[in-house]
Formats: sequence, structure tokens, C-alpha cells
Amino acid sequence: MHNFKKMKIWIESIQLVSDSYNLTRTFPDFEKFGLASQMNRCAVSIPSNIAEGSSKSTDKHFNKYLETSLGSAFEWETQLIIAYRQNYLTEKEFQDLEYKIKQIQKMISGFQSGLNQ
Repeated sequence: MHNFKKMKIWIESIQLVSDSYNLTRTFPDFEKFGLASQMNRCAVSIPSNIAEGSSKSTDKHFNKYLETSLGSAFEWETQLIIAYRQNYLTEKEFQDLEYKIKQIQKMISGFQSGLNQ
């Protein structure tokens, strides 16, 4: 078992949740139950699956949750692109958040590689 609260991938993905909520608060009202809700659910899924997976007794089981977390990270990145193309955020905001999500994706993949060895 791993202490998820000390894991860098969990810490960084918790920050992404805050970033996601801060961003989606600026979206148009009609997106409240659409893209904004979906982005926040994806963001929450990333650290949630890391935390749940850390409780599993084997690395194989933990890896399954990391796969789900990674999938949510790619889904969130796609939604970020959609939001940017809808002009819901500036290019600078987009670049900063895209960098963050790509770093999280790399960290999750790297952690998975370590578990698989």
C-alpha cells in the first residue's frame, strides 16, 4: 500500500482539480451541466483513482486504477482543447493547463512503469 497523500502524482492532480473548478466557473452559464461539469468530473477522477488504487494489495490492481486515472487525464486534456476552441480561455491559460495535464500524464505513466518492473 502507498500513502497517496505523499505521492507527487496525487498532489499535482489535486491541484488540477482546483484549476479545473476555477476555469469552469468562467464558462458560459449554458455550459454548467455540459462541458464544465464533464471537465470537473474528469479532473476529480484523476486523484480519486490514484487514491483508491493506492489501497489495493497488489501493484497489478493499483495499475488498473492508474490506467483509469490516465484515461481521465487524456479525457480532460481533450475537453480543455474543446474549451479553448470555444474561446472559453486565453491562449496563455490553455498553454499553462495543457502543460500541467501533460506533466500529470507523464508522471502517471512513469509510475506505472515503475510498478510493472
